[in-house]
Amino acid sequence: MGRKTRQNKITSPELIAQINPKNIRLMNDFLEYLRSIGKADSTVKAYTSDLYIFFVWVLQNADNKYFPEISKRDIISYQNWLLRNNENSPARVRRLKSTLSSLSNYIEAILDDELPNFRSIVRKIENPVNEPTREKTVLTDEQADQLLDYLMERGQYEKACCFALARYSGRRKSELTRFKVSYFDDENIIYGTFYKTPEKVRTKGKGVNGKMLTCYVLAKPFKPYFDAWMAKRADLGIESEWLFPDRDDPTKTVPISTLNSWAETFSNILGIPVYWHSLRHFFTTSLAKANLPDSVIKTIIGWESLEMVDIYKDIDDEDEIGKYCMNGEIVGQKQAALSDL
Repeated sequence: MGRKTRQNKITSPELIAQINPKNIRLMNDFLEYLRSIGKADSTVKAYTSDLYIFFVWVLQNADNKYFPEISKRDIISYQNWLLRNNENSPARVRRLKSTLSSLSNYIEAILDDELPNFRSIVRKIENPVNEPTREKTVLTDEQADQLLDYLMERGQYEKACCFALARYSGRRKSELTRFKVSYFDDENIIYGTFYKTPEKVRTKGKGVNGKMLTCYVLAKPFKPYFDAWMAKRADLGIESEWLFPDRDDPTKTVPISTLNSWAETFSNILGIPVYWHSLRHFFTTSLAKANLPDSVIKTIIGWESLEMVDIYKDIDDEDEIGKYCMNGEIVGQKQAALSDL
């Protein structure tokens, strides 16, 4: 019952083999350029997928044109096809067009001697209105507790530990896999409240290594799930520096596909879509409900802008106002204890 993402069905090895060779060469040169300036492998992989989708569409709908010959009419038709035929979300369409815009920028900046008359047209085409196409899940404390109780009662300690880590740290799915057992030594607890990673963890960001951040985990509520998983690991004879190691090779981290499978399991247990990113909202909201200033929340999660706190804080206006009202009067708010979260 997890949220479903529309998967690309247009490309295939047979169709890719028919793409205009000049487009393939242009794409490969562009990807090589991205690697040369330190773009992450995941970014290059995403660009590759996006460009294959576009060039197969060009093969089937625009006479297999060379990219510099693509017209504004072609871009409009492609955008309409993505929305209407392929049923992509407006956000996904914006992302696919952004890749074409980046390719255009590359041509203008690097290939200007070979293609002096080329002008980017992608940015001239207005993007579709960015509307959410999937229902957002806002987990309650009761639902999160229910799931953790269910997992613990059935001895599924690894799943419980991973869910608890996301709940009490707000880290992204890919970041959860990069936590080490040693991060949760008592000596890494600060102010009696947070585990602070003794080294920076690679997170989403520009460059090969992404953005390196110090991460924080609420210690008191997380520790029971950590201890249960470590005891189970000892029983199973699992030895690995990683908190969630790969089953077949403990020197590696658990694959993302496993976490995706766990999210499906969580969804089936609760009967609602559960996805890892919803816990980033959950953690932010919990900190906000404890009346931490937005500036402190920003620091804990590692955002660069205060605007991100508002984006991830799932508190409606009425609840926000209600925090300052009692018995018909406006009152101040005391900061709640983080250990109570």
